[in-house]
Amino acid sequence: MGGLVTLDLKKQLRHLYEPPAGQVVEVQVPEMQFAMIHGQVEPGRSPGDSPAFAEALDALYGVSYTLKFMSKKRPEEPVDYAVMALEGLWTTPGGGADYAYSDDWAWTLMVMQPDHITGEMFAEALEKLGQKRAKDGRPTQALDRVRMERFAEGLCVQIMHVGPYSDEPRTLEKMGVYAEAHGFVFRGRHHEIYLGDPRRAKPGNLKTVLRHAVIKAG
Repeated sequence: MGGLVTLDLKKQLRHLYEPPAGQVVEVQVPEMQFAMIHGQVEPGRSPGDSPAFAEALDALYGVSYTLKFMSKKRPEEPVDYAVMALEGLWTTPGGGADYAYSDDWAWTLMVMQPDHITGEMFAEALEKLGQKRAKDGRPTQALDRVRMERFAEGLCVQIMHVGPYSDEPRTLEKMGVYAEAHGFVFRGRHHEIYLGDPRRAKPGNLKTVLRHAVIKAG
């Protein structure tokens, strides 16, 4: 039986999670597995004050950290790793979106999970976390909606946005200009990766990877 192995996913995937600030780049995003949960912002709310969004975050991080500690403590081939950043796929129920403003956001929140995390481990983590929260009198409904799936994006353009979320449209415009100049059209949902914590960081210091899958026009 080997000793504890430390997996540095952030270093291995730096080209996907640390693009240069202010510069649009092309990346090939491989298929990876994610803990995911779907939802929609309530009418009149924003993600920052949406109860459904907060419950989904709590469930997603709870499962991700439970899996991390299960992986580290397993008796055979234990692996330690840092929990990856929160990611979000965004659209409106009718498809597409006005990224400057929308009162109708639908989202899929996700956290990437290493490949050694199996479906059996995921089911066990959900069960353990549900039992613990029920014992503590905490709600468990959101856990019933968390699942693990593989997700592949392929060719994408992305950029690091530095600053408040409200300023994202200006950065997104750069992505649109780049895509048009290189003969790309966007496909799928708008993808954001949150490298900063809005509860702790100043809005001007927040870092968010903005990504969109593309195909050649025509």
